[in-house]
Order: sequence, then structure tokens, then C-alpha cells
Amino acid sequence: MKALYLTAIGETAIREIDIPIPGPEEVLVKIGMVGFCGGDLNGFKGLFELQEYPNILGHEVGGTIVEMGSEVPDSFHTDMNLTVYPYQNCGICISCRKGRKNACQDNKTMGVRRPGAMTEYISLHWNDVFVSTTLSLKALALVEPLTVGFHAAARGRITQHDTVAVIGCGMVGLGALASAVHRGAKTIAIDVDESKLSIAKKIGASHVIQPNLNNLHDALMEITGGDGPDVIIEAVGSPITYRTAVEEVAYTGRVVCIGYAKSPVEFNTGLFVRKEIEILGSRNCTTEFPEVIQYLEEGRFPIDEVISKTVSIDDAGEALASWAEDPKGIIKIMVNFNQTSA
Repeated sequence: MKALYLTAIGETAIREIDIPIPGPEEVLVKIGMVGFCGGDLNGFKGLFELQEYPNILGHEVGGTIVEMGSEVPDSFHTDMNLTVYPYQNCGICISCRKGRKNACQDNKTMGVRRPGAMTEYISLHWNDVFVSTTLSLKALALVEPLTVGFHAAARGRITQHDTVAVIGCGMVGLGALASAVHRGAKTIAIDVDESKLSIAKKIGASHVIQPNLNNLHDALMEITGGDGPDVIIEAVGSPITYRTAVEEVAYTGRVVCIGYAKSPVEFNTGLFVRKEIEILGSRNCTTEFPEVIQYLEEGRFPIDEVISKTVSIDDAGEALASWAEDPKGIIKIMVNFNQTSA
């Protein structure tokens, strides 16, 4: 079967590998859709410090059970559609011992530090799959990146009393925005791309700001009555947006950081003290998969509009390279394993 490998920085290759044989507690999954994520893009560009080469990419999955091991619970059956919890923890580090397995010091995410799902079949422990009887395979492939955003909102302890600004409306940022809306917060979407802000409005953003066309500080002050947002979620991974989050958050506010900045960030640390703010990292997710699946099943998210392009496995490497060359307007690229190359 075919598998898409990230072989080195800036290089991909399709290789033939064997179809896996599921163990007693595993299900064999036929892959239908896999999304490229920002981590894949940064791994391709050599900007993701955790990326290992060579490796099969892919951890945003929509697939179907085609075979089951003898010890898989009776609640599973063939033809079930599912998505995949792609993280693997060590169980012994301090994060794991504290019950924060998403921040495992030796976390091995599919496609990053162990083989991913950008192939025709994968074998998984039954405990790592989440099924849906109603969602399409492309919707299921959106669950994982949305959980990362939902987890960031949980880290920010967002409630209906908060005004929340999300900087960066890529897939994870839109997930954070969706969760903030879901929690009843007043929300502000911030991005330089007008098309992404249009989607943010459909998700339920109360306000949108395009900082390349408007003064961001002035706009935030006007919206918040001079206070600044109670919570700012940084979902870009840029020194500029990291500093902006700290500068613009309200006194006693909370900054939640999702993006990996690609270079060191200089802060005026006096702001940390004077404002008495909380700066929180947010990594992967914990218990958000069922919540996101239910949210998508309720039909409240514009699934088709966030998928910028769909390609076959044969064209996937070229699509990743094109994304690296010109990322403008791209939210999500999907690889459809039932699609042939053009």
C-alpha cells in the first residue's frame, strides 16, 4: 500500500509498505481522509523542533473499521466511521503522573515522532479511536485540530462572562474560537486574511479585526471599553503575535499560547507583574474528542468552507510543497484516499 513520507526537510516521497495486521486489541482502519496540519507544514519547512525524519505524515484522520482483533469490545463493529486520538504518552514522566498526559515529556504524536496515518490502512488500539454514526469522513478528519483549539479554551477557563480574542484563524484558532462561542463568551477573531475572518463570523465571532487594515490596539480598546480582552489565545506562533497577546490582554487577564514561535521572543516582563496576568501553554488535548464530535454532529461548524483543497495521495507531496511556498488563504488541505490523481 502507498504511504506519504516526509523524508527530509523540504522532501517527500510515496513509498510502498505492508498492510498492518491488527493485534488482539486493535482495529484495522481503512483511511478515507487525512488532513495536513500546520505541524506538517513546519516539519516540511524544517521549523518544527519535534519533527523526526523520515516519517509517515498524518494525524488528522477520518477512517472506517474493516477488521477487528479478538479482544476488541463488542461495541465496535466493521464499517464504523471513526477518528483517531494520535498521541502516545510514556505514563511515567511528571506530566503523566499528574494526569496531564497531553503534556507528556516523551509524547509521540503520529506523523511527528512515530508513523502517521497518511497511508491506506493503519492498525490502532481500540481505545485510541472515537466513532460517529453521522459524521462524514472529512468531518471526522477535522476533529483532532478542533480539539486542540477546544483544549486551549479550557486552559483559558473561558466563561460567558469573558471577552475572548483569538489571534490567528487557522484550523486550531477556529477551534478555539468555536469553543469560546460555545461557552457563551463575547469573541473577537483576529487575522490578516479576510476569508478566514468570514468563516469566523459563521462560527459565531462577535467581532472581527483585520490588523493589516486596522489598528489592532484601537479596535480592541473600542470593543472592550478600554479594558482589553479578558483572554487572548495566540494561535499563530510568531514573536509579534506573542508580544501582542501580552500587551493587549486586560489587567488580570489570561494569555493562552498554542503556536510554536519559530524564533526567540522578547517580552517587557514588567507587563507580567503590573497586569498580574497568567500566561498558559496549551498542548494537544485531553478529554475534548467526544465534545468536539458532538459539536460537529450538531451542524454548527462550516465544514466544507474550511477545506481549502482536496488532493489524492499521489498529489499530496506536491500540495504540501505548494502550501509551503504560498500559504495565503489555506486553512485545511485534505488528502482523499478514495480520490485518484488528476
